[in-house]
Amino acid sequence: MEKVYQAMNTLEAHSLKGLLVSHQIDCVLKGEALSAAVGELPTDVQGVTLWVAREDVTRARGLLREYEAQSRTHWECRECGEDNAGSFELCWQCQHSRDG
Repeated sequence: MEKVYQAMNTLEAHSLKGLLVSHQIDCVLKGEALSAAVGELPTDVQGVTLWVAREDVTRARGLLREYEAQSRTHWECRECGEDNAGSFELCWQCQHSRDG
C-alpha cells in the first residue's frame, strides 16, 4: 500500500475515503487513534493519512487532485444566491442542486 493523501482531520479523511470507495478504490486510513494526542505530537504526525494499493495510486491521486481543485472554487446557488464551496453538490443554505 502507498500513502496518497494527508487529511486535515478525521472528517475530511472519511469523506475522501468515501470518494475513493465510490470509485472502486479500496482505502485504508491510518492515524485516527492519534487524534487523542493532539497538542502533544508534532503537527506532521497528527493528520489522518489515506493509503491505497499500488495499482490504484494514479487513479486515487487524480481523484484527490480534483477534490482539491474543487475546494478552491465556489459557486452561487441559482435559487437563493448563497456562495457555496466547489466541493458541495447541494447548496448548504437551501439544499438545491448545484446543476439546477
